[in-house]
Amino acid sequence: MGIRPAPRPLRMVFLCAALALAAGSAAADPLKIAFVYVGPVADGGWSYEHNLGRLAVERQFGPKVATTYVDSVPETADAERVIRQLAAKDYELVFTTSFGYMEPTLKVAKLFPKIHFEHATGYKTAANVVTYEARFYEGAYLLGVLAGRMTKTNTLGYVASFPIAEVIRNIDAFTLGARSVNPKVHTKVVWADTWYDPGKERQAAEALVAQGADILCQNTDSPAVVQVAEEKGIHAFGWDSDMAKFGPHAQLTANTENWGVYYIDEVKKQLDGTWTGGRQTRWGIKEGVVVLTPLNPAVPAAVAQVFEAKKRAIVDGSLLPFAGPIKDNTGALKVDAHGSVPVAALESLDWFVDGVDATVPK
Repeated sequence: MGIRPAPRPLRMVFLCAALALAAGSAAADPLKIAFVYVGPVADGGWSYEHNLGRLAVERQFGPKVATTYVDSVPETADAERVIRQLAAKDYELVFTTSFGYMEPTLKVAKLFPKIHFEHATGYKTAANVVTYEARFYEGAYLLGVLAGRMTKTNTLGYVASFPIAEVIRNIDAFTLGARSVNPKVHTKVVWADTWYDPGKERQAAEALVAQGADILCQNTDSPAVVQVAEEKGIHAFGWDSDMAKFGPHAQLTANTENWGVYYIDEVKKQLDGTWTGGRQTRWGIKEGVVVLTPLNPAVPAAVAQVFEAKKRAIVDGSLLPFAGPIKDNTGALKVDAHGSVPVAALESLDWFVDGVDATVPK
C-alpha cells in the first residue's frame, strides 16, 4: 500500500519548520575575520599585541565570530598574495596590520568590493577600506619626559626601523618630551632597517651604548633593545608591549597598545550593519588604545609626578606633543609659539626636530 501524501496544512507545517531551521542555521554562521601580521605572534611586540586584540574579539563575541591569522608576512608581493587568499576564502572583515601592506590591501580590496578591509598605520582609504592607527607619539613623548629627567649623559639612543612618517614622528615626539624637561638632551638614531630582527636590533642598541647613550628607546618589535640595556646596567623602554620580564631593572615603562578596544568596536559595527568605508581612526591615551605600563620603582617620585601630570594634560587636551615653538635639527623654525603641527602634516612628517642627531635617509 502506498503512502498517502500529508494533508496540505501538515505539509505547510513541515515546510515552515524546514525553512525556519535553515534560517536559524544561516543566522548562526559566524562572522569570518582574518588578521595579517608582519612578525611572528610570539615577537613580544607589535604582532603579539595585535594578536591579543584578536583574542579579545573572540572573548567578546564568542560563537558570533570565527577568526584566523597569518603571521610573519613580509611587506612584499607575498602580502598581496596572502590578503587575496583570505578574501577568496570569504573572510568578511580583514585586518592588515603593517604600513607596508597599504598598497596590497587597496589592490585586493578593489578586486573584492563586498569584503571590508582595515589597514593599520596607513593613510589611503577606499569605499571598502578604512585605516586605523594609535597616536603612539603621545606615549613616545612621555617616554622622553622620563628619559630627559633620568639620563646622566644627556645622550639618548633610538633604534629605528624604517624612515617613514610613523617612525619619524615617534623619534621626534620622544625628543620633544625629553627636551621639555632637559634642553641639553640629544637623541642619536641607528636604523635597523627591519621591524623584527633581534640580531640587528641588538647590534643597533650596542652601537648606541658605545656612543654614550644611557637610555634606549626603539621602534622595532623584539625585546632585544631592553635586553641589551639590562646587560649594560642602563635604562630602556618597552615598545608595543610590556617587556619588563626581559629587563626588570632596565625597563622604566613600556609604550603599549590595547588593540582589543578598537577591534571590538569595529567588529560590532560589522555585526550590526553599521560598518562604513573611507574612514580614518586615530586613537590614543584618552581612548585607551595607547597604554603606559606601571613605572619602574627606580623612577624617583618627583619624576613620576611630572610624568603623570603631563599624561593627564595629554588626555585633557591641554598638552599637544607637537605644539610650537618647534625648530628642525637644521635650526629652521617649523612651528611658531602659537601653532602646532597639523594632523595631516604628522601623517607625512619627514624631518627631525632640534635635538635629534641624525638625518632622515632618502
